[in-house]
Amino acid sequence: MFFSAFTFIRSASWKIADGYSIKFSSSDPSGVFTSFRGDIIFDANNLGASKFDVSIDPASINTGNGMKNTKAKSDQYLDVTKYPVIKFTSSKISKTAAGFEAAGTLDMHGVQKQITIPFTFANNTFTGSFTVNRVDYQVGGTTGMASHTATDLKMDISVPVTK
Repeated sequence: MFFSAFTFIRSASWKIADGYSIKFSSSDPSGVFTSFRGDIIFDANNLGASKFDVSIDPASINTGNGMKNTKAKSDQYLDVTKYPVIKFTSSKISKTAAGFEAAGTLDMHGVQKQITIPFTFANNTFTGSFTVNRVDYQVGGTTGMASHTATDLKMDISVPVTK
């Protein structure tokens, strides 16, 4: 009887399943990142204990064009040798009218910035869209040939998970 008075709430730990999609799009470039990993702890009924700690391997970029891929990986843009990880770590997950949002730090190209990622969770799949300004993270410049590269990249994420 004594123990039944206490309820322990434990958030679910999720494993990233195959079939995830990390896409980026703009007027130029567009493509996908094919390597994604991390730790996801999420319970819609216990958001205080929920947390995302996920990363992308920027060397896994695929624009569908070998020359663009090589340029994107070079020190002119992502510099994947010096910065081998793009990482998001949440600090707070909240309920919204449309689903949820994860506030946290996006660490890319040696720059850390606070961002908020809106997302939904249905059928064991996290889905979200947000925009990243590459110049905010010192990825490429804005003069010369880089002036032809879009500064805002729309990120579309779909991550199926299993327990």
